[in-house]
Amino acid sequence: MGTRNTTAPRTLPLWPLHLMFAAMPLWWLLGGLYLGWTLFGMLLAVVLLTHGRVSWPPGSALWFVLVGLIVVSATRLEKASSLLVYGLRLGFVVTALVVYLYVYTAARQGARWDRLFQPVLLFWLGMVALGWVGVLAPRLALTTPVEVLLPDGLAGQRMIRAVTHVHSTEFNPTGRNPYYRTAAPYPYTNNWGTGFALLVPCVLAYLSAVRTGALRRVLLVSLPLAMVPAFLTLNRGMFIGLGVGLAYLGLRALLRGDVRLIGTITAGMAVAWVVTLVVPVGDMIMNRVENTDSTRDRADLYRQTLDAVLHSPLLGYGAPRSADTTTGAEPLGTQGQVWLTMYSHGIPALLTLLALLVVLVRSTAVAVSAAGRWLSVVPVVALALAPFYGFTDMNLSVMFYAIGLAVAAVDGPVNRELPTAAPRPAPV
Repeated sequence: MGTRNTTAPRTLPLWPLHLMFAAMPLWWLLGGLYLGWTLFGMLLAVVLLTHGRVSWPPGSALWFVLVGLIVVSATRLEKASSLLVYGLRLGFVVTALVVYLYVYTAARQGARWDRLFQPVLLFWLGMVALGWVGVLAPRLALTTPVEVLLPDGLAGQRMIRAVTHVHSTEFNPTGRNPYYRTAAPYPYTNNWGTGFALLVPCVLAYLSAVRTGALRRVLLVSLPLAMVPAFLTLNRGMFIGLGVGLAYLGLRALLRGDVRLIGTITAGMAVAWVVTLVVPVGDMIMNRVENTDSTRDRADLYRQTLDAVLHSPLLGYGAPRSADTTTGAEPLGTQGQVWLTMYSHGIPALLTLLALLVVLVRSTAVAVSAAGRWLSVVPVVALALAPFYGFTDMNLSVMFYAIGLAVAAVDGPVNRELPTAAPRPAPV
């Protein structure tokens, strides 16, 4: 009679996630955050593949289809010099997929929930701290070591300079009434707003699942503090994304009669309202709308992007392209993930991305824990943001870190030591 193997499967180490997410302020200060992000993804992939069997979460097949379409669209690039930016964006996409697989596999192998959650929450705290750097030192800009080491021809490219020459805020001196808008650790304020909208549900998920510890206390303080730099982004899309996500969660809570969750949402909105008494965000947004042409420029850009896509609907153009026929200065295929994906990689790629997010909304809707329900908001927020803001950057990894946790959470209580085999309840 053979002996039974009782050796427990090796669990994935969490230090690569800490190195990638928790140490974010250091990589930003060095100027290597964006250019080095794919290297972190490669590290995760090596560790994942050398630690045994990979668990495949919902949407994995759609992920690979999307990556394949993006790779094929490279044949539509106009010039060889475009390969660098194309490769950077492809790296962000593949890295997000690896993060998704890594987090989900770690959760299925029995990684402790609170520990698995820590890296992305430390990323949040770093983002909030750098947001306050923008509040207190709005004109801060630094020449970084990575920027100095890059060849002049490379460092002078617009996108490369934007991600290596760090600054605390985004400032448009041509505006009729310009503001310093929160940006660090991102190159643009819209990225900060996207990160905020994606991470708030993560913070609330942790607070609903973990009742003790220093991290919980710090997170409780960070939420109201984060609202000041968040409001100073003046991001209308950020408010839309969070509003849609909270409305989705609130409606589901109302249908279930979940008074506690409704109370949490109401309390959060009340705190946000109190902060508006200090930061007159409504007046600032209205002032910006009245004194800039951003809405008109976006509409013109979207129209011309759609016209261009109709001439190359299957594979797109590989990457955004500059045009001198728009009223704004941004290239065609920017100012929104929908437009970026459709213009750069074609309509099939856009439909695949949207199908992936819809599948994830349905998969996470069956969560039974409070933490799982908060995390189920993340793909909803992503869908709401997609027409307005692009997230083919490190925010895509943040998004799928949270979704990996959300999909794992639907299997049962989030504070389990080992994954359970309990059947999933029917969606609400």
